[in-house]
Amino acid sequence: MQDTLLIVEDQFIEANNLKIILLKADYRVLPIARSVDDALEIIDGQVPDLVLLDIFLKGERTGIDLAHILKARGIAFVYLSANSDKSVFTAAKMTGPYGFLIKPFRERDVLAMLDIAWYHHTQKVMVRENESKNKNPGITASRDKELKKIVGDSDAIQAVLKNVQTVADTNVPVLLLGESGTGKELIAKLIHELSHRRTGRLVVVDCAAMPPHLIESELFGHEKGSFTGAFEKRIGKFEQASGGTVFLDEIGELPLDLQVKFLRVLQEMEIEPIGGKRRKVDVRILAATNRNLEEEMANGRFRLDLYYRLNIFPVQLPPLRQRQADILTLAEYFLEVQTARFGKEITGFSAEVKQMLLNYQWPGNVRELENLITRSILLCVGSQINEMQLPKSNQLSEAGADLKVKTMTESERDLILAALRECNWKIYGPGGAAELLDINASTLKSRMKKLGI
Repeated sequence: MQDTLLIVEDQFIEANNLKIILLKADYRVLPIARSVDDALEIIDGQVPDLVLLDIFLKGERTGIDLAHILKARGIAFVYLSANSDKSVFTAAKMTGPYGFLIKPFRERDVLAMLDIAWYHHTQKVMVRENESKNKNPGITASRDKELKKIVGDSDAIQAVLKNVQTVADTNVPVLLLGESGTGKELIAKLIHELSHRRTGRLVVVDCAAMPPHLIESELFGHEKGSFTGAFEKRIGKFEQASGGTVFLDEIGELPLDLQVKFLRVLQEMEIEPIGGKRRKVDVRILAATNRNLEEEMANGRFRLDLYYRLNIFPVQLPPLRQRQADILTLAEYFLEVQTARFGKEITGFSAEVKQMLLNYQWPGNVRELENLITRSILLCVGSQINEMQLPKSNQLSEAGADLKVKTMTESERDLILAALRECNWKIYGPGGAAELLDINASTLKSRMKKLGI
C-alpha cells in the first residue's frame, strides 16, 4: 500500500517539482493545496499519511495555523520553508513537526527527510503504546521503586520523571538536554533501569574526554592490524552494549565524520569496525549535551539528519536554580550519604547555612551542591554545619571590595567560574571557556570536577 502525501504550497513551480520527486519515489500524492482552506477541504475527503507544509500560504492563515489543526487531528507534517527568520522558525518548531525541508528542494534531501519522518512516526506510536502499558498497577509499583532514587519533589523534576516513565520501556532514542551538573547521566541510568534492557549493559561514553583520533576505534572497534598500533582486535562500545544501552555524553563533541557513522547505527542498527565488515548490533541509544544543537547545526558542526533522529523524545533537565524547593532536600540527602561515608556524626545545617543554600544561584547545579556539602562535612568540627564557604562574586564592590588574599585553589576556581560565565557556561569549542583560558577542554573539565564546579 502506497503512503499518501499532501503538498500544501502556494508556489506552483516548487509544488510541482516536489510532486514529481514524490511520484518518482512511488508515493501517492493528493491534489496540491494552495491555502489552509484548500488543505482542510482535501483532508476532509481523505486523510493523508503525511503533509508537506509551507509556512507562508495564500490567504490570511499560515502553515503554522494549519500545523496546530493537523497536530490536533494526529496528522504528521513536515515544514517546507525558505525562510531563515529565527522567530518564525521558533514558532514553527513549537508545533512539533517531524522535520523541515529547505527550498529549493533536492531529491535526496526530500527522500531522506521523509525517511526520518516515518521513523519519528513509528517511534512516537511506540511511546503512546508505552503510556497505556504504564497504567498497569504491577508495573507502576516496580517503577516507583526506581524513581525514588531521584531526589526531589519540585514540579520541574517531577515533569522530568513523568517523561522518563513515558519513554523508558521503548527503544526510542532519548536526547537529554541541560546544563553541566544537572544529572543527565543519572537520568540515563534511570531510563536504562526502567527499560526491558535492564539486564543488559549500560555503556557510558564521554565523547568530550576521548581524543578525536581514538573515538572511531572506541565506538566501533577495530580489527587486528587495521592500522599502525592495532596489535589486537578491539570490541567497540556499541558492540559491548549489544542487548543493552549506550549513553553518549556530550554528543555535540562528536566530529562530523563520525556523526555519519553514528547515524548508520540509529538508522540500521549496524556498525563497521575499522578494517572489518559491517555487522548488526542491538542497542538502545541515549545521548546528552549541554550545547545548543540548533546553533551547532546552523554553524555546520552538527548534522541536521542526525539531530532529527536523536530529537524524537528530548528531555530537558532543569538547572538547580529552577528547583529551589529541592535544594534543602538534596543538601540533607548528600549530608546523610557523605557523613556515613566519612564516619562523621553531623545532624544538620544551621538556619543561616540553610538560607545561604537557598540564596545561592548554583551555576554548577546539583554536582556543585554535592561537592560543597562534602567539603563542608570534612571541615565541620561539631555536630552541625554552621558555616559554608560559598564562592564569592568576582565583581569588586564600589566601596573597594574584599581584598583578602586568596589561596591558589580559590583563585583558580574564581577564574574558571568567571570564564564560564563569560562564555554562557559553554566549555568546549570556539567561544568556549577552554578556548578563553587557553587550555585543553578535557583538562578544564578535570579541573572543574576537582574544584566542585
